[in-house]
Amino acid sequence: CMEKMWAGRFQKALDKQADDFNSSIHFDSRMYKQDITGSMAHASMLAEKGIISKEDSAKIVDCLAEILDDINSGKLLFDLDAEDIHMFVESELTKRIGDTGKRLHTARSRNDQVAVDIRMYLRDESAEIVGLIKKLLSVICKKAEEYKTAIMPGYTHLQRAQPITFAHHILAYGMMFTRDISRIEDAVKRMNYSPLGSCALAGTTYDTDRYMTAKQLGFDGITLNSIDGVSDRDFCVELLSAYATVMMHLSRFSEEIVMWSSWEFKFIELDDGYTTGSSIMPQKKNPDMAELVRGKTGRVYGDLMSMLTVLKGIPLAYNKDMQEDKESLFDAVKMCLGVFTPMLDTMTVLTDNMYKAAQKGFINATDLADFLVKKGMPFRTAYKNVGMIVAECIEKGLVLETLPLEEYKKYSNLFDDGLFKEISLETCVSKRISAGGTGGNSADIQIEYIKKFI
Repeated sequence: CMEKMWAGRFQKALDKQADDFNSSIHFDSRMYKQDITGSMAHASMLAEKGIISKEDSAKIVDCLAEILDDINSGKLLFDLDAEDIHMFVESELTKRIGDTGKRLHTARSRNDQVAVDIRMYLRDESAEIVGLIKKLLSVICKKAEEYKTAIMPGYTHLQRAQPITFAHHILAYGMMFTRDISRIEDAVKRMNYSPLGSCALAGTTYDTDRYMTAKQLGFDGITLNSIDGVSDRDFCVELLSAYATVMMHLSRFSEEIVMWSSWEFKFIELDDGYTTGSSIMPQKKNPDMAELVRGKTGRVYGDLMSMLTVLKGIPLAYNKDMQEDKESLFDAVKMCLGVFTPMLDTMTVLTDNMYKAAQKGFINATDLADFLVKKGMPFRTAYKNVGMIVAECIEKGLVLETLPLEEYKKYSNLFDDGLFKEISLETCVSKRISAGGTGGNSADIQIEYIKKFI
């Protein structure tokens, strides 16, 4: 086990089991790029302020660049005996350039080092997640353009309610995912302030330039309170909340895909590449990818709850509990987006089945009531009459389109031949021209909005 950087105060080594429990290298090693980049900026600033020599700084920066290249190429493997990624990099640096490497940690602490690393890591990670959501939005737009006129039943309470287009239905998810991007980007804006230079909690006696390192690392400024700089993890909660909302939307969409691909609905068929079979039932084609996305949502919810719980009892400033901020943030969102988007892109939409389902559900009943209202009948009276007509259709095994006109006239003389055009599914959809409705050019407006957004 490599000697700890903090070993001077201690007379015996840390117990092996305690050492493993304390170590975070197995999960924080993924922040190696951010850790090394932050150290390079810190070394440059130390030279600029005359805290270490320009020669030492150049040696440190060049060696850190070599270490980064070696990790990227696989030439240098992480030493799992190291306590964390910071200690691993510093130990490797010292191994390569001797005492010069030991000057790097001047005027900083692991507390501000990890705080800057995780902000930079989450900034990069969030940009990747936003990119993946934009790819999903592109597929949603593509499918919406393809199925602008495909009629399906719209549901409330999972009961057939009113006719809509398939485009309008999936564009609702498009709107959700645009908000998800906004939420993530908002959180990143608040996070994008550098804690580097806060040191352990109280700052340093050296005349450092925190604004220089902040600018070099792409931050919008510095954290103004050194205690807050090392102990704030609000941004973790915000981002986890945004990620949990992304997962909730993916899960709702997955639930519909699971239902739509069942024999009971048969509105879609998933590509073979995104389904699995049964070990004993040869006829099965299971929507496992959609189900796994739905299942992994619970994990991300748990991550958010875990983060809130870790933070709720921590006094200022840094505490080791805060090591628990990372594993929660390194979870399932990217993986789920990565599989959901091509699954949606390759699925087949069975438009005839959707249309037939819309015909059978009496989902044009509101339009029939509106027909009477336009002829002067109060809505509540029209509602009651149409309810009785639906009941008669069910009793006779008919639908509103096939009930004869003479039967309609028993309920009101306001009915005429025009009712059949009024209650056709195409009319029901196309005449819903209110802004944001399923008719008119609403789909085009939504697609244009999403394309402009991304």
